[in-house]
Amino acid sequence: MSELGFLLRGIAIGLAIAAPVGPIGLLCIQRTLTYGRAAGLLSGLGAATADALYGAVAAFGVTLVSHALLAEHAWIQAIGGLALIIIGLRMARPKGVSEAAHSIGGRPLLQYVSVLLLTLANPMTILSFAAVFAALGPTTARHAGPAAALMVVGVFLGSALWWLILSTGVSLARRGLGASALRWIAAVAGVAIAALGLVGLVTSGLG
Repeated sequence: MSELGFLLRGIAIGLAIAAPVGPIGLLCIQRTLTYGRAAGLLSGLGAATADALYGAVAAFGVTLVSHALLAEHAWIQAIGGLALIIIGLRMARPKGVSEAAHSIGGRPLLQYVSVLLLTLANPMTILSFAAVFAALGPTTARHAGPAAALMVVGVFLGSALWWLILSTGVSLARRGLGASALRWIAAVAGVAIAALGLVGLVTSGLG
């Protein structure tokens, strides 16, 4: 397979992993509605970075890291679920949006890092990558390091492309909404994020 083929395959994987709407997607949508497209895109890039890191673990066959993360997945998932509950409940409060605007809206690095850490808090993503890599073609051992690296770059680009599309679409829709509607949508998203966090906490086996 050509280098372009590996890159395109990685992009397909990145899109396949990022596209399903979950707590991270809702969080990026909420941030786009509250702070604008740049905040939503920065948050999405945090998720794309985490996807690329987990993609690298799957592509290069770093079994030691993979086994270590999966061995402690219950604790990691519980921490991630608790963080989502806190974030969601904060956003669902009547003054949650304005409070968060002061703490997050003006801090691009925090927008990026917070979603990076939340996405990394789901080590089961490694299994998703392993399944997709197996379906589209494995890279470990049977392909040279540069080919695997191209697929990882593709994963990041595919994931980032999805978050660019999502944040742009939500930003365009945002222009037709009033302040009251934005607050209601943010509150509903907050409740949904908290609910998904609770599910993650309970299913971790530690909740």
